[in-house]
Amino acid sequence: MVKPSADAGPRRRHASRVWLFDLDNTLHNASASSFRRLDKAMNAYIGEQLRLSPAQADALRHEYWRRYGATLLGLIRHHGVRMQHFLHHTHRLPGLEAELQAHPQDLAVLHRLPGRRYILTNAPMDYTLRVLQALGMRHLFDGVISIEQMRMFGQLRPKPDARMFKALAARLKVHPRDCVLVEDTLVHQKAAHAVGMRTAWMQRWARQGGHGPEKGARMSRRPAYVYARIRALQPLLSLP
Repeated sequence: MVKPSADAGPRRRHASRVWLFDLDNTLHNASASSFRRLDKAMNAYIGEQLRLSPAQADALRHEYWRRYGATLLGLIRHHGVRMQHFLHHTHRLPGLEAELQAHPQDLAVLHRLPGRRYILTNAPMDYTLRVLQALGMRHLFDGVISIEQMRMFGQLRPKPDARMFKALAARLKVHPRDCVLVEDTLVHQKAAHAVGMRTAWMQRWARQGGHGPEKGARMSRRPAYVYARIRALQPLLSLP
């Protein structure tokens, strides 16, 4: 389930705290780079595979995202779409690296965070490693958990499936209370909180317009399942 990094040091491997970082709109500004291109690629894929008009494809993508937390789940359940085929054809995104935006200060913070650090993303592995490499962050994580690794009993269980969060903690040999999920998507944080994890709501890029479920969300509120609201990674260093 976890793809380890060859650069994981012994100090981080044996620390009790585990940080679970989302990727898009958490570690980089995906709203300004990959999200718009991904939406277009998914609409084209859905339209071609299901013979739908552009408007119908866009509506179906939104509906499955709302119902299941991931468009792919709806396509698998209702149309027999193969996961690898969908991921390959929707995440090629030529020239993506030139559009990626992140904060240099985040690199220094990630270096200093005590404990183990993992990427936990509903994006595919190839795309995730490509983005991390371009951002200069790949060596800062002990492993990557992408959507391909989120299977339980033969079924795909990506975020926000609470069963996946619980199983992940067991795989990492840590109690959920020792895990901190850093995310931009509230429904994912709600599910993680339900199994005992703490959550940090990354609002940096959501405040600039956001994307998907958090577009237009009130940034001033803090739901009960959100432990902290942050606009940068620096506050994580002082998280109790």
